[in-house]
Amino acid sequence: MKAGAALAVGLAVALAAAGGYWLGRQPAGGTPVAKAPAAGAKPARALLYYRNPMGLPDTSPTPKKDPMGMDYIPVYEGDAPSPGDAAPGTVRIDAAKVQQLGVRTEVAAVRSLERPLRAAGRVEVDERRSYAIAPKFEGYVERLHVSVTGQPVSRGQPLFEVYSPELVSAQREYAIAAQGVEALKEAGGDALGGMRQLAEASLARLRNWDIPDEQVRALAKSGAARRTLTFRSPVAGVVTEKKAVQGMRFMPGETLYQVADLSAVWVLADLPEQEAGALRPGASAKVRVDAYPERVFEGRVSYVYPTLNAETRTVPVRVELANPGLLLKPAMFARVELSAGEGARGLTVPGSAVIDSGIRQIVLLARGEGRFEPREVRLGARGEGYVEVREGLKAGDEVVVAANFLIDAESNLKAALAGFAAPGAASAPPSAPRAVGHRAVGRVEGVDAGDGTVSLSHGPVASLGWPAMTMDFKLASPALGATLKPGATVAIEFVERQPGEWVITSAVPASGAHAGH
Repeated sequence: MKAGAALAVGLAVALAAAGGYWLGRQPAGGTPVAKAPAAGAKPARALLYYRNPMGLPDTSPTPKKDPMGMDYIPVYEGDAPSPGDAAPGTVRIDAAKVQQLGVRTEVAAVRSLERPLRAAGRVEVDERRSYAIAPKFEGYVERLHVSVTGQPVSRGQPLFEVYSPELVSAQREYAIAAQGVEALKEAGGDALGGMRQLAEASLARLRNWDIPDEQVRALAKSGAARRTLTFRSPVAGVVTEKKAVQGMRFMPGETLYQVADLSAVWVLADLPEQEAGALRPGASAKVRVDAYPERVFEGRVSYVYPTLNAETRTVPVRVELANPGLLLKPAMFARVELSAGEGARGLTVPGSAVIDSGIRQIVLLARGEGRFEPREVRLGARGEGYVEVREGLKAGDEVVVAANFLIDAESNLKAALAGFAAPGAASAPPSAPRAVGHRAVGRVEGVDAGDGTVSLSHGPVASLGWPAMTMDFKLASPALGATLKPGATVAIEFVERQPGEWVITSAVPASGAHAGH
């Protein structure tokens, strides 16, 4: 008994000591102190909600599937931006997904925009360097010195000789008149004056026919008329046209030869009418032809024609350039790049950074850690690969230039852009996201499977202030047709995909649905 009593007393003392130690560790109010988590342990993140996998503005507090059978994606605390963490509408994408999409960014910077204008053109002979050889009297081609088209000729080179009875007669008249003036020099009086007038008239006739001065002087000296007259090339160039045939008869003014100087040529480019106002004479031009793909011929715009081709809606532009080695042949097709000049300096981003909906232009700002903020911008001039941003960005902003359409597609961005429609609306906290879909209960009147539409007579929609009505809806997925049968009463959820287009995203029999907004 004594041994048992001693054991009981010892146990009581031990418990009392342990209890006293535990009580001594508590705060005065008696609330237990939580033990610190083990080093390295991560606290579990709280689940906020589930979001639509296609980026539609729809969330759920419980797991569910979309009309196409895809699971809604859980959003945890820290995944969604907090009110002070980012601008309203910021989209967040997992870093691994960003890498898979191939997202690339570039910094908005101030630069000068160059506006190269590209047009198709053709090589033409410089009209000021083209010469026609056409006798001013009637005659016959006696002999050809240049007998083929395309033959190069030098300045003063004989081309052909002609015989003309009129020319021979005119030479004899002048020779006789010149000799008469010499004979009547001592006599003087009216006879000498009349003979001089006759000689001057005969000489003017010969000069009007382009008889060379040396031949006229030889005629006056010797008094012997030459039977033929030689026509020579007025310029160094190439014979571009030859109509003369030996022995043929020609009439006054008939072109027998055409000679062109091809050391410099024109390129006539056809510029679209909307670009014509950007170009001025003196602008630099680069010309390329398929025959010499490695060569670039440089020239200047000498003239912008004041006329428009009504069929092609283009304005002709004349470019003058040198033709070394006569490489450029008339009638060759050419690719012309015209410089509209260096524009004023401004803030620019690559053209690929802009998402243009036709109504507004958006760029995506990279905010780091997989966050992307949609920003509406106002654009200005466009240049080679870049576009001017007049409002919405500042220098140094990092914008998405590749895969931005993937971020936008189907898209988280659609929900973000809803903020632009109501900029004064207060956003809901991440833990209780604002629903932007609408709900209604109604009766299916008809289904058009081919068009993907359904006619529904629904009750009032409080979220839109709609009264009861019958209207057509689009289906987000053909699978919804299994529920939407003519005559069925259903509860639907729908969104406005674009102005005036309402899309049903889910539909269940009315008996299994709760009331809408």
